[in-house]
Amino acid sequence: VQLQASGGGLVQAGDSLRLSCAASGRTFSSLAMGWFRQAPGKEREFVALIGWSAGSTFYADSVKGRFTISRDNAKNTGYLQMNSLKLEDTAVYYCAAGPSITTLKLGRNAYWGQGTLVTVSS
Repeated sequence: VQLQASGGGLVQAGDSLRLSCAASGRTFSSLAMGWFRQAPGKEREFVALIGWSAGSTFYADSVKGRFTISRDNAKNTGYLQMNSLKLEDTAVYYCAAGPSITTLKLGRNAYWGQGTLVTVSS
């Protein structure tokens, strides 16, 4: 499966942004999907996950209550709605998909898209 992330940009603290992850190839609807991010000088970290049926979602504590992950299997697209953005949310955001939500959370056994840069300024 090929994944294409988009929607990043430069925003101010407190603003909102929605990222999209368009999938092609293998049936997207059978895969769990997630978002990860990597800030400058830091390791990649898990942000949010959603099961193949959208019945289960998981969030990192740092984004819980501010970010919402969703998916539209009919459009083969996943989303990350980011509200109340903070300076520390600045990072390159990556979408990923895989057959197991458990291993996907660890960043393993996954297909990866290219990143999209989110920059939050004061």
